[in-house]
Amino acid sequence: MPFKIIASQCTSCSACEPECPNVAIREKGGTFVIDPKKCTECIGHFDEPQCVAVCPVDNTCVIDTSLPRYQAPA
Repeated sequence: MPFKIIASQCTSCSACEPECPNVAIREKGGTFVIDPKKCTECIGHFDEPQCVAVCPVDNTCVIDTSLPRYQAPA
């Protein structure tokens, strides 16, 4: 499941954008959003999602349970 950013909690600090190894995070309308087609949960890059690791507001970058989990290519 890709991650999503809770817009109402995003402070627009931009800490997450440069940390994403898949360039899945961008600014939109004053907050940041994650492109679910690009988000791999940092699998194969880091032990934990970098958006979660660097976000200064707890529970702002969360799993989007409405979408299927990322499957790494075999």
